[in-house]
Amino acid sequence: MSDVLVPEILSYTGDDLAARSGRIVILVEGSAPTSLAARRLDRLTRGAVGRAMASEAWGRVKPGDCVELAYPAGLGASALHLVHLPRRADLAAARKAGGTIARLYGSEPLLAVIEGHPRHGEVILGLLLRAYSFDLYKSGEKKAKGSVSLMVADVAAAQASLTAATALAQGVFLTRDLVNEPANVLTTTEFAHRLTGLRDLGVQVEVLDEPELERLGMRLLLGVGVGSECPSQVVVMRWNGGPAGEAPFALVGKGVCFDTGGISIKPAGGMEEMTMDMGGAGVVAGVMKTLALRGAKANVVGLVGLVENMPDGRAQRPGDIVTSMKGDTVEVINTDAEGRLVLADVLWYAQETFKPKAIINLATLTGAIIVALGSEHAGVFSNNDALCNAFLKAAAAEHEGAWRMPMGQAYDDRLKSRLADMMNVGGRDGGAIVAAQFIKRFIKDDMPWVHLDIAGVTLLKGDTPTAPKGATGWGVLALNRLIADMFETAAKKA
Repeated sequence: MSDVLVPEILSYTGDDLAARSGRIVILVEGSAPTSLAARRLDRLTRGAVGRAMASEAWGRVKPGDCVELAYPAGLGASALHLVHLPRRADLAAARKAGGTIARLYGSEPLLAVIEGHPRHGEVILGLLLRAYSFDLYKSGEKKAKGSVSLMVADVAAAQASLTAATALAQGVFLTRDLVNEPANVLTTTEFAHRLTGLRDLGVQVEVLDEPELERLGMRLLLGVGVGSECPSQVVVMRWNGGPAGEAPFALVGKGVCFDTGGISIKPAGGMEEMTMDMGGAGVVAGVMKTLALRGAKANVVGLVGLVENMPDGRAQRPGDIVTSMKGDTVEVINTDAEGRLVLADVLWYAQETFKPKAIINLATLTGAIIVALGSEHAGVFSNNDALCNAFLKAAAAEHEGAWRMPMGQAYDDRLKSRLADMMNVGGRDGGAIVAAQFIKRFIKDDMPWVHLDIAGVTLLKGDTPTAPKGATGWGVLALNRLIADMFETAAKKA
């Protein structure tokens, strides 16, 4: 697992600033230094801070961004960075400021003076999230990193914020690590093994193997993986932090550790990115880790279906008819529409076994959702306005883009099969919606349900303010907030 940065928390004292080596970063706002530390640094640099903040260029610096004063007179530091962050800045700007600090982290010592900024907790979280790196397979010599210190007005408050941010960051990092891993390392067996490690945090973990899946009748899921040497598995993770006996909230993730498309094989170009087709399962794992680390007062069950979709002499063919755990038959028209088959069986098992109060599934399900929404938003589909709106509110609060998509009978009708109860595809147009309609057929009528198609937001080709290029960990923060708002906050009020 990628390590989470552990900065040292220091009490603010202006006397420490002059002799500090390395880089100094300070949060400032307005057109003149006003905080104790800013005024101290302005005096030490003979007015350089004030001149910079009064300049025309400073007026163009957006919240969360910074300017650099190189080798400032009066300081032992090699550079002084002024990060623009108003005290009324929103969450996104504060996390961006933390990400800006993280990008300055290198071989030199780094001191960030955040004093008593009201958004200091979000600054710390942004710092931790952007400091992530996945360089496990790079053989070049790794440069040693310098120390990172945070200078604050209230050490106890900052330490509490760091503890909370670390729980979130560790969940996000687990998701990112799983998505970034190559498929020859993260096999279905290895994925399950890593999830059993959550037992050390108090999560109950059960691994269902192929004989057990066959006994349960999960033939849709098993059919996807039959052409692979990697055994199909379902991992069940239970966090029992709420009242004993209370029905859990359920999360279900698609875990296709590699997707060739099967017999309906994908084009070669870009297939290497199909290591991320287990992104939904990765998010479920990350959420479960965060819930355990922060001791969430809620009952949550996370289930992931782990398979590999490979072409083989035994592989499932277009035209095959398979019976689901529910008992419905599915005519497989396209073996590259495999994620919905995995989800169908795991969702049915989750409802039958745990009788959850609500359920959300996540999957890198369709290219169609990328065409519709790009990489800015995940697609949100639901049969329940209250649950859907609660998730959208949580996602907006965490600045994780999500957009509700329509559903309807006309889309569902396109799944009609001549030979079976349904087909697994219904044409290219509206493909993400038709896929959601397929999944909905395996949701009981009275079950509040949300389907998140995260194909566009799981793996990005460029940096974001709080993540380097690659796996984002999208969804961990939003789902953690949803659980806190819907179940923990409601329990406190009760």
